[in-house]
Amino acid sequence: MEHYVAFLRGMNLGNRRIKNPELVGHFEGMGLEEVATFRASGNVIFADPGGDSEAKLQERVEAELDERLGYDVAVFLRSFGEVAAIAAREPFDPRAIAKSKGKPQVQLLAGKPSAAARKTVLALAGPDDEMVFEGRELHWLPSTGLSQTEVDLKAIDGALGKGTMRTMGTIEQIAAKYCG
Repeated sequence: MEHYVAFLRGMNLGNRRIKNPELVGHFEGMGLEEVATFRASGNVIFADPGGDSEAKLQERVEAELDERLGYDVAVFLRSFGEVAAIAAREPFDPRAIAKSKGKPQVQLLAGKPSAAARKTVLALAGPDDEMVFEGRELHWLPSTGLSQTEVDLKAIDGALGKGTMRTMGTIEQIAAKYCG
């Protein structure tokens, strides 16, 4: 059985409120097993007994959540191995992290972005921001907190398509708790 983490976009923001036990119930209602949540920001850990491909499973989870919740939910699946690999990455110099007023961020994407999309996004970084692409993720070390950043997050979405952001700390904690 393959184990996954589903990173859901935009949960518990605005009118999109759902409690973790309800989210667990929805995933169990889809026939998924070993379901758990991590924090209240749309991180769902589960096992797929059906053995669907990742693409099919993602489509199914998105469609069922859309139906059950009444609004579109973008889902970004990563296997336990992928989450562990993301957590193990060190794309930024530790001195730069210590100097930054922001926390390292990971934007999970639907697919590997094109060279043109990567170039567009890297040009959006502020002079003290660092951005690195690895596979289906954008690693970003903002120079400030996200609420103070001048980086155009909507332009990043426009270039890369929908994604969902998590702190590297959240990724590391999920990996340590579930993916070890």
